[in-house]
Amino acid sequence: MLKRLRNVCKVLRGESVTPRRSVVAGALLLAALTAGSAMAQGSDSQFAFKNNLMPEPAHLQVGEGHLLVQPGLTVTVDRFDNARLDAAIHRAMERLKEETGVEVATAAVRGTSGDAAFVVSVDGAGEAVQGVNENESYQLDVTSQGIHLHAATVVGAMRGLQTLLQLVQNDGTQYFFPAVKIEDAPRFPWRGLMLDCSRHFVPVTKIKQIIRGMAAVKLNVLHWHLSDDQGFRMQSKVFPLLTKDGSNGEFYTQAQAREIVKYARARGIRVVPEFDMPGHTSSWMVGYPELASAKGPFHIQDRFGVFDPVMDPTRASTYRFLDKFIGEMVTIFPDEYFHIGGDENNGVEWRHNARIQAFMRTHGLKGTAALQAYFNRRVLKILTKYHKRMIGWDEVLTPGLPESVSIQSWRGYKSLAKAAQEGHDGILSSGYYLDHMSPASAYYAVNPIPASSTLTAAQKKRILGGEACMWNEYVDGKTIDSRIWPRAAAIAERLWSPESVNNVNDMYRRLHVESVRLETLGLTQISQEWASLRMMAGTEQIAPLRVLAATMEPVSWGERAHYSTEHKITTHAPLDHWVDALRPDPPLRHDFEVMVDAYLQAPRADQAGEMALTHLFASWVQAEPGAQQLMKHSPLLAEAEARPGQLAQLGCVGIAALGYLSSGETAPAGWKAEQLQVIAAAKKPVALTQFAVLTPLEKLVEAVLEDGASSDK
Repeated sequence: MLKRLRNVCKVLRGESVTPRRSVVAGALLLAALTAGSAMAQGSDSQFAFKNNLMPEPAHLQVGEGHLLVQPGLTVTVDRFDNARLDAAIHRAMERLKEETGVEVATAAVRGTSGDAAFVVSVDGAGEAVQGVNENESYQLDVTSQGIHLHAATVVGAMRGLQTLLQLVQNDGTQYFFPAVKIEDAPRFPWRGLMLDCSRHFVPVTKIKQIIRGMAAVKLNVLHWHLSDDQGFRMQSKVFPLLTKDGSNGEFYTQAQAREIVKYARARGIRVVPEFDMPGHTSSWMVGYPELASAKGPFHIQDRFGVFDPVMDPTRASTYRFLDKFIGEMVTIFPDEYFHIGGDENNGVEWRHNARIQAFMRTHGLKGTAALQAYFNRRVLKILTKYHKRMIGWDEVLTPGLPESVSIQSWRGYKSLAKAAQEGHDGILSSGYYLDHMSPASAYYAVNPIPASSTLTAAQKKRILGGEACMWNEYVDGKTIDSRIWPRAAAIAERLWSPESVNNVNDMYRRLHVESVRLETLGLTQISQEWASLRMMAGTEQIAPLRVLAATMEPVSWGERAHYSTEHKITTHAPLDHWVDALRPDPPLRHDFEVMVDAYLQAPRADQAGEMALTHLFASWVQAEPGAQQLMKHSPLLAEAEARPGQLAQLGCVGIAALGYLSSGETAPAGWKAEQLQVIAAAKKPVALTQFAVLTPLEKLVEAVLEDGASSDK
């Protein structure tokens, strides 16, 4: 077996072997490929329930039987009804029709339950302006006789409709709903996605697609970051220079913003605007330098980081400006909350302004943090005037801050807990930064209220939930889907489902299914990678590049930020390189880990596992010549030209390790060190990318025994 596996690698690398062994090796490779295909097919009982729900419901009971999706299936609304509910039902039934090809009725009808096959019972409209206390609970009962969805509010019905769509399965010939009984409600009322549209502008059509994805996984707050040093993105008719001079022409009109708010509300999603102040305000001051604490000239920043320009908190004119601006914005954004940012003010301009320093002494303000607290209190008065609740990043948490102010923590649970102890509501974002490129499992492990929490029951209630954050330094409208999805769905489950739902392997299984479903909504987190590879290669024949890309992912945000600073990368740099094409946390990363762990349980007996891994490693080696050829003809791909050869070497390492483990033979002394050296060389980032499959491969190598080594460890 060992010799055969080694010869597979030699054949694929084009090295010579004896004719007899070449035939054997080729046969083994064919067997491996066939085994991989056979494993992928599988079979289950005809109408068995497959739990592909995401997020997991609070309570799920599987019943007996199923209900076929048949032509003419009609939704009957037997209690409260309004246009918002009718539109939600219509969208759900349209999706059901598109995804099954079955001509179901898409318009709801009024009537009594009677013998209707699908009944929706809603008690009432819910809040006039959806808020943090909106009742999102629902009950869903599917039997072989019909479907009954009951909810207290229209928003609750929306959540139930999304679950129903996720229930749809097929037996190979027809679609059906398995019999289940679900009683569901979210663990946390605030489940958000922060979308930064300042660093790189995101088109309205893409925001709508993202909102559809949010609704599908039951996220309910779009935190819209609309201003920062790199651009002011919201039209103001009162202060038109904010966008005329501060946006490079890329901004949302008030009509578009209202359209987004309406679109989100129709799907049970609140829109909370953020206008960062007093820091991160370079773009404000290009058109209105009188807001600043120092003399200009000012410009839109085309780099990333923390900059000195900051609002002058000592002038009455600053607050008159903000009063008029906020008064205009609240007519566009009806949500109760208004986000003022408040983060990363370095205080440089305040410390170097003699007039501001004199103001601080007069008012007994010791330090720039105290001055920012003064600014926050003044802004709070304005927001209170307009019946809004202030929310800010955790830098706004200062002594004496009124309890009505909510805290969003990006610095960690400690500050969130401190806020709760001091009477503030809060949400967690620390640990949910999607731009950091962490795997879904890392986000899934972050709990807004960890098991170690010492907060009282009353204090825990003040933690409203959390938000995933999508900062857009290295993201544009083309690449943003792969940076948000499907990992945001794992965060959505952590915020919706009970704390006891924490099986990482099962999460990934369902996440793969959900990712495919999300693409049916117009999102492109899967297809964009392939489109980018085709663009860079200039051909449709990209199979070798797809094999390589499946094993790789972008480096962390910190590594890319360091590179960006060192190479003076600006906001104008095109995001069309190898790193931009690759998905963070590619599916193979976790799947390969599971395959290796399962195989190592009994390597000499697990022939199916051996064949599946052989198939995978063979594909790595086989991809090298084709990928190298494509990279030779593409300047954009050439920066990663070392990777195909490294992947082939890794494949050979894996094949050799399988040979020793499956046969029970020992490797020559020093073999492990040689293989680990190959893996170590592959760990070095190239073109801001890294291999995502190295840790399990190391496990395989480490499991091999060498000559003279004891098996008792």
